[in-house]
Amino acid sequence: MNKSYRQGQILKLIQGRSILTQEQLAQELEGLGIRATQVTLSRDVRELGLVKTASGYRQVAVAAGPPLATVAAEFLRDIRVAQNLVVLKTSPGNANTLAAALDREEWPEVVGTLAGDDTILVVAPDGRTSEAIRDKLLAFL
Repeated sequence: MNKSYRQGQILKLIQGRSILTQEQLAQELEGLGIRATQVTLSRDVRELGLVKTASGYRQVAVAAGPPLATVAAEFLRDIRVAQNLVVLKTSPGNANTLAAALDREEWPEVVGTLAGDDTILVVAPDGRTSEAIRDKLLAFL
């Protein structure tokens, strides 16, 4: 049983019934043939953004944040390509905001991002793809 499947089943369970405790959640999962420890369930609850309410666990909606075009136009200062990496420079303190906006876009050509204070490392699978990412980002400037 993989993590994605288990977490998907957890979401289905909490949408369909009132589950008040992790013990109850574990029992419901076991009824579906999914065994999970309390530690695993705690991690799943945290990763899924579940909160315990009077009527049971519920998923909290994640705030969308500003669109990439807006954030890039305001904070992006420089773009450089180094093989399969794209290095983005932002104004100080704004790298995380831009990286989060880029992550929300879920571009298939982006393997991942890593943000510091004013620098973002964007990882692409290869050099050609990193240049395509650069070109897409340049369109926002």
